[in-house]
Amino acid sequence: MTRQPWFVNRRRELEALEQWWAQPYPRLGLIWGRRRVGKTALIRKFAENRRAIFHIGAGSTPAAELLQLSKQAAEVLPTGLRSLVDNPYRDWIDAFEHLAAQAEREPLLLVLDEFPETVATSPDLPGVLRALLDRLHGRTKLRILLSGSSVRAMWEMQEYRAPLYGRFDLVIQLHPFRPHEAAEMLPALSPEDRAVVYGIVGGVPLYLSMWNQERSIRDNLMALMVGPMAPLYNEGKLILATEPGSSHQAAAVLDAIAMGKTRFHEIADMVATDPSRTLERLIELRLVERLIPVTEDEKRSKRKIYRIADNFLSFYLGPLLRDRSKIELGLGETILPVLLEGLDDHMGGPYEEAFRDHLRRRAAELDPQVVAVGPWWRSDGQDQIDALVLRGRAREPVLVGEAKWARTVSATRILPRLLRKAANLVAEPETLRYAICARSEVTDAPPGLLTVTAADIFTP
Repeated sequence: MTRQPWFVNRRRELEALEQWWAQPYPRLGLIWGRRRVGKTALIRKFAENRRAIFHIGAGSTPAAELLQLSKQAAEVLPTGLRSLVDNPYRDWIDAFEHLAAQAEREPLLLVLDEFPETVATSPDLPGVLRALLDRLHGRTKLRILLSGSSVRAMWEMQEYRAPLYGRFDLVIQLHPFRPHEAAEMLPALSPEDRAVVYGIVGGVPLYLSMWNQERSIRDNLMALMVGPMAPLYNEGKLILATEPGSSHQAAAVLDAIAMGKTRFHEIADMVATDPSRTLERLIELRLVERLIPVTEDEKRSKRKIYRIADNFLSFYLGPLLRDRSKIELGLGETILPVLLEGLDDHMGGPYEEAFRDHLRRRAAELDPQVVAVGPWWRSDGQDQIDALVLRGRAREPVLVGEAKWARTVSATRILPRLLRKAANLVAEPETLRYAICARSEVTDAPPGLLTVTAADIFTP
């Protein structure tokens, strides 16, 4: 059976961690991001062949947390004059002072994973940690990494009035994989199938690891999503219950966007209240994206629309939950044909965004002064362009592109429409460069046309 590698990519993050570790006396490191995004896997990869103690916060009483930390430390540190089994840490000051002493000569990594959970029952912990850092800085080789999934709590930890403000030498916010990065977890699949998987489960490493590369799309959907006990079906419920917080309005806003209510007033009408704060929260979590024509100023533009930015959540709230009642009744086999039939309709949006991401990845090749890549449309919503590339301080258009979720696309059919749309932007659209994206092949391509396929986008 083909197995996904347990760890891929994250090369820039690992390099940043190595640079942090190489400092003589680094202060705190901070790694944060959504659940399932791979924080723990990244830290464990970095910690390979290093003295490292891991503690995962569980929101238990301080005594229980300290007892668990003592057990983890006992497995790594020599017994010496103190047995942590018989004499566990009494408080956080005792724990940090002992660990700092153990790292006087040789570096020691302490990982406090799910740190906000520990702080919930030990609210004085950040202050204790700050005092320790200030007192022992330059006298110990203890390196401390804090990690957490509560995006709001991790933001607040870095704010001006927070006890640990200014004490971080490393801050890494971890995001789901981009298309070419997700491809590394699906080595046995064709680029076209990688695109489908990415359109369904997105770039979260855990979800990608669940996909059985030796089975069909139909079989994977049946095993992972189309059943009341299916793991990703229940994962969708968990995301809605935990990621946006306890607000019921967040779920209502997401439902509204999934139903095609993409403008602010449409969302407000749907949820019957002002959704501003909820939308900002969802954008902060990267569950929702606010789009404007790429030529406009985000602060001033009134042409804002909203889309669900997470592919898995988009699939879950869209095609999957249209048949929620049947799934709960165990009728997965009967809805699978309908789900597969509508898959091409769902893939249009994710593939357009994957195309834009590919252009951003290749920005330096397109023009050394690329400043933005994004969609564009007229004020009346017409003549939408999937990808417009701008260059320089004047933000001049240099490339116009269109993506189609079709196996084969004829350039002679698409190009005239693109030229007509580009006439809204420049007086001489013939002077621009053009790009056309298809799933497998772009035919009849004239010289100078940039052709893009899934093989370009979904290759590491």
